[in-house]
Amino acid sequence: MQGARLALLACVLALAACGKSPQLERLGPHDVVLAFGDSLTYGTGASEQESYPAQLAQLIGRRVVGAGLPGEVSAHALERLPGALDEYSPRLLLLCIGGNDFLRRLGKQQAAANVRAMVRLARSRHVEVVLIGIPEPGFTLTPPGFYAEIAEEFALAYQGDAIGEVLRHPDLKSDPVHPNARGYRLIAERIAALLKKSGAL
Repeated sequence: MQGARLALLACVLALAACGKSPQLERLGPHDVVLAFGDSLTYGTGASEQESYPAQLAQLIGRRVVGAGLPGEVSAHALERLPGALDEYSPRLLLLCIGGNDFLRRLGKQQAAANVRAMVRLARSRHVEVVLIGIPEPGFTLTPPGFYAEIAEEFALAYQGDAIGEVLRHPDLKSDPVHPNARGYRLIAERIAALLKKSGAL
């Protein structure tokens, strides 16, 4: 019975993976991609050149600005985002925030509200958004449901499994909550694949 349930779940996930992702406008050769978030974006656990934004830039042949601030909670990120958008004028925002809210037990409702506000802010400036879900601490290491809900609400391209996949494998981590260089590479590859699927590349 358990095997049948797992097989059914695998089929459902496979069908979902084949679903059409919301489409993005194609990135021009000089368009800027802003990777915005906390230590996962900063690249804690690896060198600057091994962070996921740096490795993504190599994969997609575009400028990817890494604007990660270790320890940042979503409320502070919301305050910081307008300045980052002003400074870099990105065509695309990769939004990966919320993990420190979970670690500090600040509540998923607050994180969801702040993520939603950041999406609205970017959209108001005609910046497209790719949302990256961050898993909650625990056994399953899956993102809270609000990430997928926000992605559906705003028709965003969404990457919800890469970080959890990395953190479930000890050989891809530098510590319990941060990837190592190989882990960041996997995240970069998953985001590059999403950008291609969504028409940005």
